[in-house]
Amino acid sequence: MTASGRTGGKPLYVPALRAGAGGDKLGARARETRMVEQGAETTVIRDLDWAVVWDAERGRQAYLRDAEIEFAGTALTYVGPRRDGPPPPGAHRIDGRGRLALPGFVNVHSHPGGEPFNKGLTEEKGSLRLGMSSLYEFMPLIRADEDGTRAAARLAWAELLQSGVTTLVDYWPPRPHWLEDLEASGLRGCVAPMYRSARWFTRDGHSLDYEWDEGAAREAMAAALELVDAAAAHPSGRLFGMVAPAQIDTCSEALLQASLEAARTRGLPVQLHAAQSVVEFQEMTRRHGLSPLAWLEAIGFLCADAIIAHCIFLDHHDWIFWPPGGDLERLAASGAGVAHCPNVFVRRGILLQDFGRYRRLGIEIGIGTDSFPHNFLDELRWAATLCKVAGAHVEATDLAQVFEAGTLGGARLLKRDDLGRLAPGCKADLVLADLNHPAMRPLHDPLKSLVFSALERPVTDVFVDGRRVVRDGRVTTIDVAAAAAEVDRAQRDALSRVQDYDYAGRDAAALFPLTLPRL
Repeated sequence: MTASGRTGGKPLYVPALRAGAGGDKLGARARETRMVEQGAETTVIRDLDWAVVWDAERGRQAYLRDAEIEFAGTALTYVGPRRDGPPPPGAHRIDGRGRLALPGFVNVHSHPGGEPFNKGLTEEKGSLRLGMSSLYEFMPLIRADEDGTRAAARLAWAELLQSGVTTLVDYWPPRPHWLEDLEASGLRGCVAPMYRSARWFTRDGHSLDYEWDEGAAREAMAAALELVDAAAAHPSGRLFGMVAPAQIDTCSEALLQASLEAARTRGLPVQLHAAQSVVEFQEMTRRHGLSPLAWLEAIGFLCADAIIAHCIFLDHHDWIFWPPGGDLERLAASGAGVAHCPNVFVRRGILLQDFGRYRRLGIEIGIGTDSFPHNFLDELRWAATLCKVAGAHVEATDLAQVFEAGTLGGARLLKRDDLGRLAPGCKADLVLADLNHPAMRPLHDPLKSLVFSALERPVTDVFVDGRRVVRDGRVTTIDVAAAAAEVDRAQRDALSRVQDYDYAGRDAAALFPLTLPRL
């Protein structure tokens, strides 16, 4: 390539197969996609000022100026320097002048079916006697009805699309119309239907109890796997699934081992909340005399097929007074990945220690939004900034590493080499941002301007499978105003009933006071 970035119109950006599980099969998927797309309608985005493309020679994302992107149907067919001559006959042309093109983001962990209801309630709420978390005392109190849950998911999906997410892991107990609604959203959706052996609850606000029912857990797992298999067979081609036992402390050893076997049989990842709270760490050491990760290793669950959601409280963490036993090293040796969701934890003073340290050990990290706001660019900013706080060093990590986690890292965790990069043969999942937006100026480094200053405001267009699902900043597949109104209604209804579920019988006004007093 010359200094100008031109190669005579030949694309140098081709997908590199990931070494390890699924690499050859996924390469075959990309080749099959190219064959299927022959004869499909072609779209050309020409004269892009900037693009983030896949540099196969160096195995990394890279900037390209004066770029061109072409896709036919659902697959990218050309990514490279601007070509001379007219677009292919009949091609739909999009003017890329003043635009930045990015690969669509891969959100590896989110709870859109319920988290929007906690907005305005739990931002500064945590149990002081239960490890600062809101999981055990407050979150179980907000119980929305079916219509509200469907609306909450649509509202969160819209917010994710507007912040550039094209692939989403939707982690929630099975709910009616899930696949139907997710398909209609236009997202590429990975359903993660949650199940567990026990539910947790508190009787006093300072201790945790568990109610176990292994028979019900096996029935729930069977129903969840049916949903995962239905997603894989869905005619849209955009839905798939993963195996999703809920939390390490609510799942029996037998259930976790059965979950891992089911995931391996299907060639899917398995995701589990673990090392997410001090309370959980203490519970697992009480039961087994082992840290959560050491116990997962002992039962064979900590492996390359596993994604550990949050994975904060390892035995090196400052809040854990437990003899260091090499949790980080065992995590790295296992090949398991981490779903990192910084925003929801930092609101309670909790930090991963730290992103850069995990990555230096070779631990794969993907980024998730988990809670509200479902703003992926904001999550990237938190991840890049908080690592420097946790590491007490400005170079503890950099935006390039965090951006990789939000794209390629997530794709690798999902065993998808056709996502997270702009390269021929990959899915036509991409984002366009307006470089002339005032928040992007001055424009020296587009990604820094986008993540640290502008966030979602310059995002104009989002394509999933070649379909434009965000146009001029507006989601075209979801009635956002209607979803927001329904979530308002459902939250009010849920708040009227929290007294029925609270161990102390407190009402919403006592549990969730307003920021300022009313006159």
